[in-house]
Amino acid sequence: MSNGDDETTATDSEESAPDPEEIADRLDAIEESLETASTEADLDDIEGDLDTVDEKIEQLPEPTDEEETESDEDEDPPRVHLQERVQSIREALEDQRGPYASEATEDIESIRSQITDTRWTEQGEADVISAVETFVESIAGTLGTDISHETASTDEAAAALGEAIDATEAAQLHPDDDPETIETVLDETDTLQNEVDEAQEWSDLTVRKQLEHQGFYDVLTPKNRKDYPPELTVIRIAESNDDPEPILLALERFTSEFMEENCLDALARMGPQAAFEEMNQRAQKRSQKPIEVLGKIGDDRAVETLVPFIEGDGDPVLQTVTLKALGEIGSKEATQAVADRLVADSSSVRSAAAKALGRIGDTRAVEPLAEQLEDDGDDTVRASAAWALNQIGTRTALEHASEYDDDRSYLVQTEAERATTATADNDAEAV
Repeated sequence: MSNGDDETTATDSEESAPDPEEIADRLDAIEESLETASTEADLDDIEGDLDTVDEKIEQLPEPTDEEETESDEDEDPPRVHLQERVQSIREALEDQRGPYASEATEDIESIRSQITDTRWTEQGEADVISAVETFVESIAGTLGTDISHETASTDEAAAALGEAIDATEAAQLHPDDDPETIETVLDETDTLQNEVDEAQEWSDLTVRKQLEHQGFYDVLTPKNRKDYPPELTVIRIAESNDDPEPILLALERFTSEFMEENCLDALARMGPQAAFEEMNQRAQKRSQKPIEVLGKIGDDRAVETLVPFIEGDGDPVLQTVTLKALGEIGSKEATQAVADRLVADSSSVRSAAAKALGRIGDTRAVEPLAEQLEDDGDDTVRASAAWALNQIGTRTALEHASEYDDDRSYLVQTEAERATTATADNDAEAV
């Protein structure tokens, strides 16, 4: 049962609800206004009218499931149809706006970034500089102003484009008052973009062309060009000249396993300091050859990279290579980590750890090595421990090694005899 108030409320609600037909008529009028609009202010007014109509459409009831089902077979519900019309008019309105000078300045800024962020070939750089020179002269004429600039390099060309942006903004071009000028600036900017896009980038070249530009093949002559591929000759010449740069360049550019192997082998024989950063980065992937090169280089900074590779009972081959590298580096910072591998399950790892301690030469390793010499069940490991004691060379180390001159292992006997001889020589020098 209802009362009079309920009936009044329902009636008021019905009367206040928007009429879809009235909204449609209003949209017809807006479309007519859009056809005759000639200024940005006209378009702003139309956009305001659309916002008002949008609010009225939002007040229309949502389509029911039944209406949505029927709309699949017939036409859309009023609310959906009107919303689609509003969206279509908004798109037409946006198409009619402009042109704006800000579009040009944004595009010029994008081209500036492209120029500074791209590595150009010599020809590409010349083409970019020429394109910018032409553009700056052209836009200066269009704007009726002077744009001071130097364009001897791509950096200067980018700076000149910054001046062009400033000049465009200073002109305060308005789409109603200066549409032709803005269109001309946009056309000039499009032309510049096309010319910069067509300029030759470094990445456009093949690997061989890139290397030719960098002088990689300059050392080749008919007499020395003996190997195939010719890049291998370049690597061998670079190694003989103790010049790591061509080898590092080839390592960066070529992706074949053959070239990588030859480059790394050459660097391992050379041990150049210039290769440290590249080898340290490659070693972090637990690659054995770069680890070997780090050992030859002997830079203490590699210890931080290499020590984790010998922790725990992991790959014995990797640990053996890494222990040798740590020994060649010779940093006492690695002594404890290396000594910990004297108890590894793998005899090859224990032997490599003993030799590494000998190369490092830290006297703290004397007692662990003496115990290894006495207790290890593998004679090769024991011989490595005796060799390491000889390498450390203190009196205590030599005394430990010399005790085994009648050992069952010939290798251990040999090291013991060396220790005895070294002790005698030291005593003779002290007299």
